[in-house]
Amino acid sequence: MHHFGRAGGVLHAEGCSLVDLAERHGTPLYVYAAATLERHYRVVDEAFAQVPHLVCYSVKACSNLAVLQLLARLGSGFDIVSGGELARVLAAGGDASKVVFSGVGKRDDEIAAALDAGILAFNVESAFELERIERVARERGRAAPISIRVNPDVDAGAHPYIATGLRTAKFGVDFEAARRMYAHAAASDALDVVGIDAHIGSQILETAPYADALDRILEMVDVLAADGITLRHLDIGGGLGIPYRDEEPAPPRAFGDVVAARLAGRDMTLVLEPGRVIAGNAGVLLMRVLGVKHNGTRTFVVVDAAMNDNIRPALYQAWQRIEPVVLREGPEQGVDVVGPICETGDFLALERPLPPVQQGDLLAMMSAGAYGFSMSSNYNSRPRAAEVLVRDGEATVVRPREQVSELFAGERLLP
Repeated sequence: MHHFGRAGGVLHAEGCSLVDLAERHGTPLYVYAAATLERHYRVVDEAFAQVPHLVCYSVKACSNLAVLQLLARLGSGFDIVSGGELARVLAAGGDASKVVFSGVGKRDDEIAAALDAGILAFNVESAFELERIERVARERGRAAPISIRVNPDVDAGAHPYIATGLRTAKFGVDFEAARRMYAHAAASDALDVVGIDAHIGSQILETAPYADALDRILEMVDVLAADGITLRHLDIGGGLGIPYRDEEPAPPRAFGDVVAARLAGRDMTLVLEPGRVIAGNAGVLLMRVLGVKHNGTRTFVVVDAAMNDNIRPALYQAWQRIEPVVLREGPEQGVDVVGPICETGDFLALERPLPPVQQGDLLAMMSAGAYGFSMSSNYNSRPRAAEVLVRDGEATVVRPREQVSELFAGERLLP
């Protein structure tokens, strides 16, 4: 469910006309609905209420400070993958003790900052990383809380670029390597073993791979218990899918039931890392039509948004719904929605049936709240879009549009 709908044929966000927002703030423009963010967080939180748990929103999905602040006020923890994301969480009022630090390449300064902040756990992805965390922790006179990310070798059925639980992925370690790492960590005075971690990928639509991964992880938990290593939490990652087109993802409650059945009788806290399922359908990307171009057998709708604003279609071949903000009468026609960037791969949709559009019209790319702005760039020296958060009918600019001069403000000419 999301809070974008039509009134008088015009798309609105929580009662705010997207036409008005585009005229007031320009395009390209990201618009987020606070009510959707709040509702989706609560749905996930309630879905796992059968077991002790902590929801750690995945910051990489949408990292605007206002979004993080809104979720922190609801009690959310956070899953981070960099020191920069940690700084964002703290600046937004997040609780460091509810932060898990994932990612395959943590630098010494990032580890030190997380230790000083007092995070819940480092999700350790390799033997060399465990050694690095141990060294930094010892230098700072602390014991670093660690979970080891095990790779259950489960295929979640996602695009290869977002499948993270297979043996061929760069993430995690196999069970035998994990067992050796746990033994080392348990014997170290600079490491505190607190949990186990796994994450099999993104846009998971069915519970079966999730259940399979959980079964394998719990086998590892039992092996470690036999080794005398007791774990306090189990981090099952995130990756719950959303409907972009005609997908019918299992609801969060179905995943919650899978977990509850397997954790019954176990004294462990569940940690979750949802991102897309909370933020995905809470945002849209507005764009203005610059013109319509006919080139042989293809029709191109050229818009002012581009692959630097949302790289998902070019990177993942992702399909996201595109709707005219104001509907026009007439038959649909298959068109390519493309941006101004000097790349053939700069497209937002290919052969997409759309009603008639013309220069000056507004289009809205739906389901753009996750991995939209957070993956945007300044390629072709294009300023990144502004971000607006709508709450209770009031629109707030939560990130102004960049100015071209800001893009090279830190650069220096030769003497």
